[in-house]
Amino acid sequence: MVHLGTAGLKKGGCLGAPLLFFVLLLLCSCRGGDGERCVSCHRSLEQASPSHHGCTSCHGGSGSANGKGEAHGGMHGGKNPSAPAGWEQGCGGCHPAQLQRVRSTVMQTNAGMIRNIKLTWEGEDGRVHGATGGDHYGEDGRPFPLEPVAKLDGLSGELYRKFCSRCHVGTENADSYGAVHGAGCAACHFPWNDEGTYRGKDRTMAGKAGRAASHRLEPLPGTEVCARCHNRSGRIALSFQGLYDGNNGLVPTLRGEPGPVMTSGARSLTHIQPDVHHGAGLECIDCHTSRDVMGDGYAYATMYRQTEIACEDCHGSGEKPPTLREIDRENDPALRESRHYRRPLTMGMKTVQTARGRSYSNVFASDGGIWLQGKRSGRLHRVKTITGTPEHTLPGHGRMECFACHSRTVVQCYGCHTRYDRGRPGMDYVTGEETPGAFSETEDYRTLYPFPLAINQRGKVSPVTPGCQTFVTVADEEGVIEKEEYVARFRGRQQLRFAPFYSHNTGKKAVPCKECHANPAFLGFGQGVLEGASLKATLRCEKSGTKPLDGFLTMEKGEVRSFGAITREHSRPFTGSEVRRILGVNLCLPCHTGARDPIYRKGVDSRALDDRLHRRLLDGP
Repeated sequence: MVHLGTAGLKKGGCLGAPLLFFVLLLLCSCRGGDGERCVSCHRSLEQASPSHHGCTSCHGGSGSANGKGEAHGGMHGGKNPSAPAGWEQGCGGCHPAQLQRVRSTVMQTNAGMIRNIKLTWEGEDGRVHGATGGDHYGEDGRPFPLEPVAKLDGLSGELYRKFCSRCHVGTENADSYGAVHGAGCAACHFPWNDEGTYRGKDRTMAGKAGRAASHRLEPLPGTEVCARCHNRSGRIALSFQGLYDGNNGLVPTLRGEPGPVMTSGARSLTHIQPDVHHGAGLECIDCHTSRDVMGDGYAYATMYRQTEIACEDCHGSGEKPPTLREIDRENDPALRESRHYRRPLTMGMKTVQTARGRSYSNVFASDGGIWLQGKRSGRLHRVKTITGTPEHTLPGHGRMECFACHSRTVVQCYGCHTRYDRGRPGMDYVTGEETPGAFSETEDYRTLYPFPLAINQRGKVSPVTPGCQTFVTVADEEGVIEKEEYVARFRGRQQLRFAPFYSHNTGKKAVPCKECHANPAFLGFGQGVLEGASLKATLRCEKSGTKPLDGFLTMEKGEVRSFGAITREHSRPFTGSEVRRILGVNLCLPCHTGARDPIYRKGVDSRALDDRLHRRLLDGP
């Protein structure tokens, strides 16, 4: 049995429960706003939450006015007090610490996205841009100023403002079916439906577009909220739920039919095997912490540096179990964050620590095991730890990311052909104005498996995916082509790029050993035909010359060479010696199939093959 304390759940008092409830209802209703007349029109509007009293305390305006114009005058941020235009007086009036975190989170600054666009399209220029700019502090405590992306010249600034910015939490998206969301805090805490229309009980708001589905605040957003934005590019929200839009990229599907699920961009999704965590009933916020999502007050140049969680936090590693810490103070952040859960944490409980050394608010040790509580569902899940298991203590596998073996699929979009027409108008979603210049794009090929591996920014073996593999065409005001299928320079030369990636489509069963040790596609060679000691690539785009799209390594007469780059600092493809060692293990796999085989405790020794048994097997009759 799992023991969770109930301190604070039972409180004595002289008022009976029904009477106490009635008194609280009166105190917390929208009518409690010091004689506000807002409810004379919004009679059935849902109360945001029991702790949000009145209307003008959040929205501003005049609660004593008789007419709509006067009542709505001076409202914070217009219809949305959490939008950047009014969040200082709106949500920030009561939640200044949370606002400071949201200001600097990568979901607000989009600094990583903008940086990668610049690297892909125009190269590094030494400047760091954010969605709105501003003065921040970096993770080292030093000033980290961001220039506003509105002032970013060139195609990269245009692309972000007109193509990418709609998933920025500071910008409302009201007209992309399945991807609509509010701006600011409301992007997560006041969920929209697929159409972005109000479906609550207030008749004055009924059916209005550009509104949350309800006026009720959601302190713990569900997976469907995350999926409003995280369904393009890496498509992690789709992969997590077991959805795939491959047929939209002319990739064959069953009987060539469109998928049964519709989402943004008129894309139809097919079903694939979901992530094992989703299959168990977990949601995005059950693994991701509030600091992963809302930030921790520091500004980061890339998303991966803000992310504070790792698989090993809950499951342990082959050598080390999860790290625990006892809650020993009443103001512990994990204690405070768990107050919305069905079973809040209590003093004395031992919580699991994140990769950054902070406590999870929903993962703890009890009764000899590690347990995770669903933040919204309250369901308890016993977490399997892998410490000491043969499969996770194999020599030579110490630098493997967990998801290098346990990813079921990795979405890979090859050959992104993007066209920019200066003669066509396009909406700039950052400035809110339509200006000359519009984008369109097509792709060559999309696949899920096999997926290439390389060394990531942590020095570990990780899946990688094209990021971004862009061929740029630019047409002037008269339609004359200025650039045609141009590949930007990266690290000193024109080359296609791949990026380390976690697909969010993991499974209990690992990728078979023979895939990594015998399939060149997993090592970065792409699909090809082996001719002697040379590998001839087969997946090529007419614009990529002799270079394949789905790889970054070539092999000519046994010589391994890299022709593509892995983005992020310290990332790189496998070297020739690493490739030879990896492929060399394939000699053993036909006979020594399991991780428990004693041979794998000895390491690789090529001289061990010189005995009579192995010579007979290798040389044949």
